[in-house]
Amino acid sequence: MRVGLFIPCYIDQFYPRVGIATLRLLEHFCPGQVEFPTSQICCGQPMANSGCTADAKPAAERFVATFRPYDYIVAPSGSCVSMVRHHYHGLVADEAVLAEVQAKTFELCEFLTDVLQIEPPAGRFPHRVGMHQSCHGLRDLRLGKSSELNVTPFNKVERLLSKLDGIEYTQPDRADECCGFGGSFAVYEEAVSCMMGRDRIADHQRAGAEVLTAGDMSCLMHLDGLIRRERRPLRVLHVAEVLVEGMGIGGA
Repeated sequence: MRVGLFIPCYIDQFYPRVGIATLRLLEHFCPGQVEFPTSQICCGQPMANSGCTADAKPAAERFVATFRPYDYIVAPSGSCVSMVRHHYHGLVADEAVLAEVQAKTFELCEFLTDVLQIEPPAGRFPHRVGMHQSCHGLRDLRLGKSSELNVTPFNKVERLLSKLDGIEYTQPDRADECCGFGGSFAVYEEAVSCMMGRDRIADHQRAGAEVLTAGDMSCLMHLDGLIRRERRPLRVLHVAEVLVEGMGIGGA
């Protein structure tokens, strides 16, 4: 099995520790099978979301050409995976090749749970953890139950962390509300975006969270910026970092 690791541009530029944690995690469960193709670039999501379709097309074509040879493509980002799986139509000329790549592109947590079908790993993480449900991961990829659905509750991210000794999940009042980031929305609607982010942080703090985690570093980047500016006592970690720290397989 060849696993192609896709690292989103904002992680590459601002949070390389998350990329390293993701690599360590994948190498732990897929030893000798993980590759990082150096020809990869942005998936094109920022351009597509801003309506710049012509600029998004070369990025989409590059992604498909770069990752087509792999058996699986894995990224620590629900939004980037959602872009590839649900929003590449019209951006890639060869629909048959696109369908092939889409079918083997996975968010990190769903790859571990659905493809590798690992048991939740043992370890220790003695903290009260607030889980932020990012919109793309929740509603595009169905990594957990969203509040509007009348189905049996599930959460793939929480399940992965469930065997870490000492972890305690806190329960915010509005478990799947948007953080307000939304890419360029945070720029064009700065005031609304910040209000939404502060609401999410306050909700998690009322619930008693010590650590805020998620599968999307873009959401956490937005929340962490507000947390640091207001000097709130919350530690922000991507779920890959929580697993790596809890399992003791190297610092992130």
